[in-house]
Amino acid sequence: MKLLSLNVGRAQAVAYTDQPEGVTGIDKQPVPGPVRVASPGPRGIGGSGLVGDAVCHKRFHGGEHQAVYAVAREDLDDWERELGRTLAAGSFGENLTTQGVEVSGARIGERWRIGPEVVLEVTCGRIPCRTFQEHLGEKGWVKRFTQKAAPGAYLRVVEPGEIRSGDPIEIVHRPDHDITVALQFRAVTTERELLPRLLDAGDSLHPESRAIAEKYVVTLGA
Repeated sequence: MKLLSLNVGRAQAVAYTDQPEGVTGIDKQPVPGPVRVASPGPRGIGGSGLVGDAVCHKRFHGGEHQAVYAVAREDLDDWERELGRTLAAGSFGENLTTQGVEVSGARIGERWRIGPEVVLEVTCGRIPCRTFQEHLGEKGWVKRFTQKAAPGAYLRVVEPGEIRSGDPIEIVHRPDHDITVALQFRAVTTERELLPRLLDAGDSLHPESRAIAEKYVVTLGA
């Protein structure tokens, strides 16, 4: 298991973003590193957990629980076969393109050590948006991505440090529950009946997902 590619983006003006400023940092490009990784602070204030990586729409992106975004190279390869096109590392706007890691199958609260210093914790899956669809240039992409339910994982920074392309990835903690990123994603998008199960993930679950699940449970009991 390793970090196949480390990707960062800069703010670029585009015609398709919903952000008032008209800029996005979704176009991530591979860099060798080292890149400093640290908690960016709360969403709305903090952006990316990678120093030098742009997060432009802080209302919905970045912040402590979405500090780093990871996608498995194996999932990109699968999409290449379906779409009939090449998808380079960073194509999905991911910071980390991994190899040998079951990213969407990771459990909420699972911790990865990347290189000798950095430890990250899985919090949730990525919800697709119009910017993602237009960046990729695939009609109906939001629906198609949602149906596949292999969203990649957002992670928070537990232990800061530097990472580089090629660094080994080690799973140093795996919770004993069965709430995976894919299940969390399905629960908040297409299979709301799964929402109560998300609470088994405890405090590691993204606060917004936890709030949605708690509201659903209250509604069921009403």
